Amino acid sequence: MTKILSTLVLLLLFTTVHAQGVDKSFTVKHSSDKIVPDGILDEPIWEMAESAGDFQQYFPADDVLAEYQTDIRMVTDETTLYVGIKVYSPGKDYVIPSLERDFRAGGNDNISILFDTFNDGTNAFLFGINPYGVRREALISGGGGNNSGFTTSWDVKWKGDSKIYDGYYTAEMAIPLTSFKFAEGETKWRFQSYRFDVQINENSVWYPVPQNQSIFSLAFMGDMVFEKSLGKSRTPLTIIPYANLLSDRDFSSDQGETALKVGGDAKIAIGNGMNLDITVNPDFSNVEVDNIFTNLTRFEVSLPERRQFFVDNNDLFGDFGGGRDANPFFSRRIGIATDSAGNSVENDIIGGIRLSGKINDGLRLGLLNIQTGEDLDREIVSNNNMMLALQQKVFSRSNIGFFFINRETFGDDDFSLPEDRYNRVVGIDYNLSSKDDVWQGKFYGHKSFQPGDKVGNYSLGANLGRNTRFWSVFGDVVLVDEDFTSDLGFIRRKDIFKSALSVNRLFWPASGPINNHGIQLFSVVTWRPTLDFQRTDHDINLSYDFEMKNLSQFGLGYSNSFVFLNNPFDPTSTEGAIKLPGNQNYNFNTVNFSYRSNRANVFAYEGNSSIGSFFNGSRFSAEGEFTLRIQPKVRLSLNVNYDKISLPDPFPSADLWLVSPRVGITFSKSVFWSTLIQYSNQRDNLGINSRLQWRFAPLSDLFIVYNDNYAVNLFEPKFRSINLKLTYWLNI
Repeated sequence: MTKILSTLVLLLLFTTVHAQGVDKSFTVKHSSDKIVPDGILDEPIWEMAESAGDFQQYFPADDVLAEYQTDIRMVTDETTLYVGIKVYSPGKDYVIPSLERDFRAGGNDNISILFDTFNDGTNAFLFGINPYGVRREALISGGGGNNSGFTTSWDVKWKGDSKIYDGYYTAEMAIPLTSFKFAEGETKWRFQSYRFDVQINENSVWYPVPQNQSIFSLAFMGDMVFEKSLGKSRTPLTIIPYANLLSDRDFSSDQGETALKVGGDAKIAIGNGMNLDITVNPDFSNVEVDNIFTNLTRFEVSLPERRQFFVDNNDLFGDFGGGRDANPFFSRRIGIATDSAGNSVENDIIGGIRLSGKINDGLRLGLLNIQTGEDLDREIVSNNNMMLALQQKVFSRSNIGFFFINRETFGDDDFSLPEDRYNRVVGIDYNLSSKDDVWQGKFYGHKSFQPGDKVGNYSLGANLGRNTRFWSVFGDVVLVDEDFTSDLGFIRRKDIFKSALSVNRLFWPASGPINNHGIQLFSVVTWRPTLDFQRTDHDINLSYDFEMKNLSQFGLGYSNSFVFLNNPFDPTSTEGAIKLPGNQNYNFNTVNFSYRSNRANVFAYEGNSSIGSFFNGSRFSAEGEFTLRIQPKVRLSLNVNYDKISLPDPFPSADLWLVSPRVGITFSKSVFWSTLIQYSNQRDNLGINSRLQWRFAPLSDLFIVYNDNYAVNLFEPKFRSINLKLTYWLNI
């Protein structure tokens, strides 16, 4: 183990990185002229502003100019960055699925612009707009190498609109400089823009990006040079109060209440690079409900964070360790507790603070402190949850991070056990990201401390990947000690040594309907150190995938799985069923097929199906998603997941269904209604979540949220609630 880790560390530290070899920049003019962002480029200053230059095609090719070009120009005054955009197109048949803000960019017409304000290739601000003037904003972290660093939950005030003409559309953005964080006196930012044109299935970028890399990778950016250097950011104090009138009923206990809850958040800028967020009695009733899933494994599944308070600079806190196996901080743990019956329940958050951002060009700081409440009836203690994180940039786009986590119990209740008094975790990570994004890697070492348990308790890991046009290779090793504990983390399992290897070979045909196709071998093997490194699991997957020029995709795959069950297990989760015996080996094989149509189609669909053996029986699975677009007002979708598990007697067999229809209606750019129904017989639940949102002022909303849950086996109500929530964003 030590030799493997040492070798990977040396590779991470001494990998040679190469310059991109592309020099692209433009000047942002300074003007005292005021621009009304109505989407019409009729102000004289736009004729004087410098064009950013041509766009390069990203798809279906990445070595030619875009067939339909985009012209971007920018100017600033003392308070605002203005962006003027002219987007040429083959016609007016634009695909606009919705008028709701923060739309998903894939499968519709839109353009996005990215600003790396600290020129570090690690974090960026994104703003987007479509031909109908619908806006979106996002934060990009971790260098933008994959979707995990793309956060659309971030909100900030800015203005923008669009105007459609014959053969093109125009857009204007007015983004307050206070919406960004940057160094005082800055003279340039790194810049990128990407555009989706679904009328001809073309994706294009301002700065060239190889197709094997993410279209929003921060490794591929040019420069926007300010004619006048930027001054001090004067971000106003922001107060966001809320009032929530809630009525609910728990039918299992035949109890309900109607109550008025008030609280709010505050955002305070500290210098040009730091944010201080304060929350008092927060309420997350308006947050979009999680999608439920069928779980046939022995392990917990992580779900993304959607709560606004935890979003800004979230990578500073949440990107330590291995996201799948050993993440020491998982913010969704805060506000969740275990009651006296062993159930996971929501726990009130009294309040907290969150300080995060840049101290200087190379150093980032994150400090979070949240206090949760006590619930004597359910035997839940009050906890203080704290994390300190520091991240120092090294080389071109790499960094070294340090963290300290402390979860500590308050009070002296009889049900508070001494061994649960506190949990502390300390660790260090090195994150490699080469200048051209070809090399990616990580090395980390973490240690936990509990009362009377300070020896061992390690979590160690290292991974290294190389991604080029034709080959992609990735290796990963993880060691989690049996006593390593992070109460605020996501640790799927302990006492493991895991090794993973992925090799992918891509082919790029010179002509024909196929854009690329490739074969991938992916294997994961897990051993138990305390059982003399006995092999307990392996998965070996071989797949062949095709991406077509019409943006459809399909693939075939084969997998071989091995499981050594230490303890009895029922994959169907059937109440009272006889479990598969533990201390026994199981080996099974599966074949699968997947297909996805072009998401821009009026009726789009995707699905996958697999069949094969499963433990000591068999399994057939089929999953599909179907979407109908009645643009731009209505979007209908249906998700269906079916698993037929057949096990020999006396073990349980099951037909597991998960059916999730969704209706989204956007009455205007400020009034949205969505309803999600989720039926799962594995969870014995039929859930209905209906949410009406009226954005009556910038980032200020009125929500009506209705939730209803039924047991499906007996079809009787379980829990019902309705919320009327008002939030208001006030700048002082």
